[in-house]
Amino acid sequence: MAGGQSSSDNSLVVVDPIEAEYLGEIPGTGHEAAPARLFDDNFLKYLPAPLREPRRAWLAILTGWALSIVGSIALAALAKAVAPQLPTPEFPLKGPTAFLLLVAFAPFLETLIMAGFLSLFLRFMPPAAAILLSAAGWGVAHSLEALGWGLVIWWPFLIFSTLFVVWRQRGFWAGVAIAATTHALQNVGPAWVVAFG
Repeated sequence: MAGGQSSSDNSLVVVDPIEAEYLGEIPGTGHEAAPARLFDDNFLKYLPAPLREPRRAWLAILTGWALSIVGSIALAALAKAVAPQLPTPEFPLKGPTAFLLLVAFAPFLETLIMAGFLSLFLRFMPPAAAILLSAAGWGVAHSLEALGWGLVIWWPFLIFSTLFVVWRQRGFWAGVAIAATTHALQNVGPAWVVAFG
């Protein structure tokens, strides 16, 4: 076998050596598989490619953060314009403790819970349906605290859920790491306002 060709079928398989340690072998070829880009066949195809393929973690995180924060701000403005009386969440803690809880602890814990539910949902439904159910569930859960919060929060959880499902191809903890990091970045601005504003 030379030049990346399989001795059995002469097909060329190109694998990034940095990615190879995370990916499985293509059965019968002795070559590593490339990660799959997901959601080309449903409404999630409109999300940018870095969110749908587990290739560059830094790009997936930054793209996910940009989409989630811009979407959240737009939904919050819309909710405030349409129903200004809707209650928003109240946080009793202030200062560095509140900031740490909102930026580090909450994103990691919520991502672990989200990952558990998504792993369960994926056993019974297609990935796009699991992602929608997850986003809706997080919207409802946050609405129990404050209705206005739930109307906004479903969008970032759609992004976090998508990232988890896509990066889960590299392993459960890879999915958790990418989604939790994106979630933490999402929370930095609001956490700063809550903690020090």
